[in-house]
Amino acid sequence: MRHLVELFLFFVVLMALPDWYIYRHYVNRWKHAWLRRLYWCPSILLFIGMIGIFGSFEPRPEAMNRLSLFLISFLCINVPKVIFTLSTLLFKGLAKKIHHHFYESYIGLVIALFSMAYLLFGATEGKQHFQIKKVTIESKDIPMGFHGYRIIQLADIHAGSWGSNIRPMQKAVNIIQGLQPDLIVFTGDLINNLANELDPFIPVFSQLQAKDGVYSVLGNHDYSTYIEWDNPQQQKAQLDSLMAKQSQMGWTLLNNQHVKIHRKNDSIALIGVENSGRPPFPDHARLSEAMAGTEGMFQILLSHDPSHWQREVLPKTDIQLMLAGHTHAMQTKILGFSPSRFVYPEYEGLYKEDGQMLYVNVGLGYLMFPMRLGAWPEITLFTLNTEPTK
Repeated sequence: MRHLVELFLFFVVLMALPDWYIYRHYVNRWKHAWLRRLYWCPSILLFIGMIGIFGSFEPRPEAMNRLSLFLISFLCINVPKVIFTLSTLLFKGLAKKIHHHFYESYIGLVIALFSMAYLLFGATEGKQHFQIKKVTIESKDIPMGFHGYRIIQLADIHAGSWGSNIRPMQKAVNIIQGLQPDLIVFTGDLINNLANELDPFIPVFSQLQAKDGVYSVLGNHDYSTYIEWDNPQQQKAQLDSLMAKQSQMGWTLLNNQHVKIHRKNDSIALIGVENSGRPPFPDHARLSEAMAGTEGMFQILLSHDPSHWQREVLPKTDIQLMLAGHTHAMQTKILGFSPSRFVYPEYEGLYKEDGQMLYVNVGLGYLMFPMRLGAWPEITLFTLNTEPTK
């Protein structure tokens, strides 16, 4: 409850300050009183919507959809106001310093309109602007039988965010199948909160096929921990249902388990653990149990949270490659910068340390903020290459 109050106050301040500045310095000069009153209508409607959403919020699909609609409206209306305010203040200050008039209001307006257009793109096309990222993994531990082996990684689908709109996911599945992978892996957060969010997508995700199968692990959202249940049995029933639905799709869930994949006379180990997160995220991983019997093999670990790499994988194992998701790169990356770097040291792409590697996929879906800006939804295609012994 406290976090909702803090978020509510943050949104109020974010609305009030630019509105006060713009009204005082620009709108107040408008000749017609009805136009000045009209200026406040979007902010008043947003405020009323905010009271309704924050006053009765529960993380179920209907409430999440209302929140998404509010956030789109808030961002597209208010962020341009913030940018206009900051731009005009900046150029006014610069004009005073160099004694030159910049037409700062017009420059600020152009920048604000551009930001609105970019936000609208992120909310409509950006969240389905699927990117194929091709990554070559080289290691002397990769057996010759797996030289050129192709693995697709997916993460963070968040089915509930898509509602019943299956078209973007069908588009993604078509792209994946066109890549003809040897193996497909999914590194957690298939749903937001409820197992039935997956129902419209079962026929779509059942189409995912690879020579050596489709394997998955659980993410923090897959445990349905963000809803207050009457008893633990209800929450467990959600998890059991989700696991059954994955099996129905032909996916193999690795819950602190491993499988060995064979090519000719060679083999590699695919290890999967339950979510291993820092508080407040759940930690159910039993890595030592999952990897028992894979010693001396090239090991690929599926673990949802990238912080697991620094906490346990690096200091306690010699696992060569870990695949993770979770961060979404906060669904935002502007000019190469993502705010996610302030939360996660490893938030996107490939990281290496003393022969061990981590790859963080920024996700295929979205959560809460119904858009992606720069951190486009990702399909990762790995190619394994045997590194010659020097």
